[in-house]
Amino acid sequence: MLGFPQTTEFNKRIPKQKFYENIEVSPALKRVFVEQIKLIHWRNKLAESTLNISPGQVVKEIEVIEIKLAQPQLDEAVLRQIDKEIPYHILFILSCGNKVQAWTGYKEAAESGKAAFKVNKYYHTDWMLEDELTLEIDGLNLDAVWDNFIIQVGGVELEQGNSLDEQIAVDERKEKLIKEINKLEKQARNEKQPNKKFELAQRVKALKKEREGLNDK
Repeated sequence: MLGFPQTTEFNKRIPKQKFYENIEVSPALKRVFVEQIKLIHWRNKLAESTLNISPGQVVKEIEVIEIKLAQPQLDEAVLRQIDKEIPYHILFILSCGNKVQAWTGYKEAAESGKAAFKVNKYYHTDWMLEDELTLEIDGLNLDAVWDNFIIQVGGVELEQGNSLDEQIAVDERKEKLIKEINKLEKQARNEKQPNKKFELAQRVKALKKEREGLNDK
């Protein structure tokens, strides 16, 4: 699985209680840790000392954490809690039986609070057999390695020279536009007053034009 260099192997078990003993964790989230998770292992540490790759401006280390599940599903709040407790970038490997799934969080620096980063969105692969999951360590520093993990795990396609940050911003705007267009088109179909129906149609037209402009970038 993964095929990372032996020098990066860490293989340390982490008691799952470590992540929910905090008084700020809700009873519901504690129950998720207890019922959905069997074991948590810290599998790899990707750092200058283990890979001979320079730290990035943002990414200093990448931890690979495997979460063994009771069933092939996990509440995303668990990943957010672990990300909150560990001040490094984390590549999660969820495992259940002989199937695995990789998850990465697109992180930005936290504006306040104890957490170093906040996760805006998680990307993940499909479930697959263990020996089918491989990721390339690609980049001159750990910033680039992390960005490439997100691209590989999330299937992000960089368009016309966009950086990862730029592409994610474009993709998120496209998603919002599609949702808004669908919402307005539904309203227009149900609207009886011609003037309001026309107004909704014009708003849909403007949003579709904006979406087409994003597709051309």
